[in-house]
Amino acid sequence: MATDMTRTTDPQISFADLEFIRQGIQLDPTLQAISQFIDQHPTLVESVRQDLVRGLKRPDTGRRGLTTEQVLRSLTLMRVKNLDYRDLRERIADGYTLRRFTRFDSRHVPKHDAFNRSFNRLTSMTIEAVNDAVVQAAVDLGIEDGRKLRVDTTVVETDIHRPSDSTLLWDSVRVVTRLVGRLGDLLPGGVPAFTNRTRCARRRMQEIQRMTPKQRERRQVGKYRELIQTAEQVVENARRVVLRTKGIRCADLMDDIMANGLRKEIERFCGLADRVIDQARRRVLEGEAVPNNEKIFSIFEPHTDLIMRGKADKPVEFGHKVFLAESACGLITQYTVLDGNPCDADHAKESLKGHKETFGRAPSLYSSDRGFHSDDNERACRKAGVKIVCIPQRGGRKTPEREAYEKSTAFKKGQRFRAGIEGRISVLFRGRGMKRALVEGREHFELLVGAAVLANNLMRIAHLLIQKQKRHRRAA
Repeated sequence: MATDMTRTTDPQISFADLEFIRQGIQLDPTLQAISQFIDQHPTLVESVRQDLVRGLKRPDTGRRGLTTEQVLRSLTLMRVKNLDYRDLRERIADGYTLRRFTRFDSRHVPKHDAFNRSFNRLTSMTIEAVNDAVVQAAVDLGIEDGRKLRVDTTVVETDIHRPSDSTLLWDSVRVVTRLVGRLGDLLPGGVPAFTNRTRCARRRMQEIQRMTPKQRERRQVGKYRELIQTAEQVVENARRVVLRTKGIRCADLMDDIMANGLRKEIERFCGLADRVIDQARRRVLEGEAVPNNEKIFSIFEPHTDLIMRGKADKPVEFGHKVFLAESACGLITQYTVLDGNPCDADHAKESLKGHKETFGRAPSLYSSDRGFHSDDNERACRKAGVKIVCIPQRGGRKTPEREAYEKSTAFKKGQRFRAGIEGRISVLFRGRGMKRALVEGREHFELLVGAAVLANNLMRIAHLLIQKQKRHRRAA
């Protein structure tokens, strides 16, 4: 059944809506400013609409679903308030001001899974395009001129437990066994010749986890060998089950569709288990140092990277490195989810190029921490027209000229300006839900980061517009 995703507004106004309008109920000033900004820039809604109708043969027919404007506004509200799907639905349903903001008004608010399905149809590229349009709109309104730019990188964690070879092997055994059990419940005769080895695998994993350093020297290799053999047997038996049951049909059509889906899931997790077994054998049994780009840190989020940034309180983080560029007004003009753990200095030239595309010229001040320092970046900034390049030297002995430059008033002011992006990252983590991505898959990870940046930019624009109106009133 198709879902009507093309409606931008509902022309029918109920008597309840008229009564609330007559009573003069107003939104929170920030949400009111965001709502007006979205109304004045319909291209934002159009970008989202194209994602919602993608793949639908007749998007203008079918049952009534969330409109495009409701999807965009609900996604913004979810990140502004840092809510999950159930809380989002409850907050909208319970409060008329949030109903007004999300354009539900007095109409029925669907269940939380309706929001989940709608948000999952969006792509990270669309959210990035919406963010670019928001920043360009701020430039057109005269809110941002792009004279200053500060950049930094941070790590957004994926929703995984701290990995070890033993826990990854245990995850592989229990997940594959669980999926085979579900497949057996659907098939008429069950699954043939599959032995449940989860108890054995769990015991070997727990024995490895509870070993003292002295016990590891003597017993770890043997226990790992047993755990690896158990995992190999489970994966081999699971693949054999998939081959033997491919021709078996279920009595019910829906059960048959579910069985085919389970077979694909079993094959996918068996492939991930092969990678886990290979890296465990190479690291523990053969003593090989496996490069990080060849490792897998979770079978649930295999896209996870290991990030080492040298921090004393958190030397190792699991997630993705995110590059951020912020203007003087607090707008995040650029963001990128990076692959692996690249050096910060690799992104300075790209950030200058992106800034020129947005504002038409290079910033007068470019500020960052010492991780972005290199002679090439210094020359690139000077060549682009940056007047004050505020990047501290990293390592080595400073020349007298360099030491005098870093002690100058302009350089110190630039470094104080750079410290503001640390506060922006803290706001994104604590207030917009970007500290740990409680989503599944790389695409949804990038979507969450983009939605958090979008909520930040809309709130900053709303705040600046409110301040601008207050100044005009005082002047009048």
